[in-house]
Amino acid sequence: MSTDSRFVHKIWQEEELSKMVEGGVPFPMLSDAGGRIGQVYGVYDEAAGVNIRGRFIIDPDFTIRAMEVLTAEVGRNPEELIRQVKAFQHVKKTGEVTPSGWQPGMPTLKPSPDLAGKVWKVWKP
Repeated sequence: MSTDSRFVHKIWQEEELSKMVEGGVPFPMLSDAGGRIGQVYGVYDEAAGVNIRGRFIIDPDFTIRAMEVLTAEVGRNPEELIRQVKAFQHVKKTGEVTPSGWQPGMPTLKPSPDLAGKVWKVWKP
């Protein structure tokens, strides 16, 4: 979501994102003309009339599970966003927890007091 129009989003998806992520980003981009939603999330820069770059992963229960806010000169990683969404979906479905960089099929852990001092045996950086 940004203060850009839906037409700008369409061009961005077709001309840029589709070349960075195979098939483009698999979710719709929304226009926040006037920055009302950006104000709610604390990312609207009123003087510039734009939302500061941020991303929020919000689960089906409307809980913010992750957020990242960056200034324009630092790029974001769409593949990491998609990886995190998959990890949050896995966590919700199984109750397991995932390490940094986790991808489907990689080891996970079931939270338990018995894990103290043993996590390193499963998760290796």
